[in-house]
Amino acid sequence: MFGRLRARRRGGPDAAPAQPPAGTAPADGPPARVGASQTEALLRRLEWTVVRRLDGLLQGDYRTLFRGFGLDLADLREYHPGDDVRHIDWNVTARLQTPHVREFQEDREVCAWFLLDLSGSIDFGSGEVRKRDLLSDFTAVMASLLTRYGNRVGAVLYGGAADTAAAVVPARSGRRHLLHLLDRIRATPAASPGDTRLRDLLERARAVAKRRSVLFVVSDFISAPGWQASLSLLARRHEVIAVRLVDPLEMALPDLGLVVLQDAETGEQMFVDTHDPAFRKRFAAAAEARETELRLGFERAGVECLTLSTYAHLDLALLHFARQRHHLQSAQGVQSNAKGAA
Repeated sequence: MFGRLRARRRGGPDAAPAQPPAGTAPADGPPARVGASQTEALLRRLEWTVVRRLDGLLQGDYRTLFRGFGLDLADLREYHPGDDVRHIDWNVTARLQTPHVREFQEDREVCAWFLLDLSGSIDFGSGEVRKRDLLSDFTAVMASLLTRYGNRVGAVLYGGAADTAAAVVPARSGRRHLLHLLDRIRATPAASPGDTRLRDLLERARAVAKRRSVLFVVSDFISAPGWQASLSLLARRHEVIAVRLVDPLEMALPDLGLVVLQDAETGEQMFVDTHDPAFRKRFAAAAEARETELRLGFERAGVECLTLSTYAHLDLALLHFARQRHHLQSAQGVQSNAKGAA
C-alpha cells in the first residue's frame, strides 16, 4: 500500500521534503497530450545531462549494462589451458587428434522491450520528482543508448487494473521512433480505480516479445500477488532486468501528526496518527517485510534488480549497476575457467 498512499497533514499544507538532486525531471504533472517539441526538449536535456555523462563513464560500452546473446561461430583454434571446456569442438578434436575450441563473435544487434507500469501508484512522489518522472527518464536514457547503435526498442504500456489491454509500441529503431515512444508514455494516464495486476503486463509481454530480447520491467512492484511466476517464465526465454522505482517516504513515515492517507489506485482514505511511535514502527516493519519478499521473489525468478530512487542521480545509479554486473560476469568467467582447468 505504501507507494499508493498520498499523505496530507490535517488542517495544514502537505509535507515538503528536501529538494531532489539536480538532473532529474520536475513533477509538473503529465498532461493529456504532450507536444512533440516538449518531448524532444526532454530528450535533449537527458542526452546532455545523463546520457552524455553515462556514455563517457562507460567509455561507450553500453553493453556492460546487460549481457549479449545471439553468438555466431567465428573461428576454431587449438585448446589452451584455461579455455572453457564447454567450447571444445569434439568432432574437430577427433578428426585432428588435437583439442580444438570454438571462438564466437557476439551479435551486436539487441532488441529491447520496456514493460512500463503506469498505474496510479507510479504518480506518487514525496518531493518534486515522482516515480512516473523517473520511469520516463530511465526509459529515455536507456532507449537513447540502445538506438544510437542501431538497436530496436519497443514498449508495453500498462495503465492499471482498468487497462484491459496494455498498449504496445512495436520495436523499431531511430530517433523519430524514440520520440514517439516517449510521447506515448507521457500521454498514457493511469487507469483507475482498481488494484494493479502486474501479472497482466508480464503476460502481455510474453505474447508480444517473440524473439529473445532484453526486457526492462519498470515498476514499483506494488501489485496484487501472482506476478512472480510470470516474471520467472519471462526470465527463462529473455534477459530480464527488474527496474524498481522507490520513494524514501515508502520506507519510513516522518512525524507529521494526524494525516489523511489516500490510496492512489482505489481512492480510499483513512486518518492515521504519525506522531505515534508504535504506528511508525509498524509501518517500517511492514515496509521491511515487503523488501524481503521482493528480494526473494527476484532471486527465485533469476532476475537482477536495479533500484532507482526519486532522490538519487539516475546516471550514478546506472553506472553503479553496470559496474556490479561487470564484476559479477568477470567472477563467473573466472570460476568457469577454473572448473575447465580442473
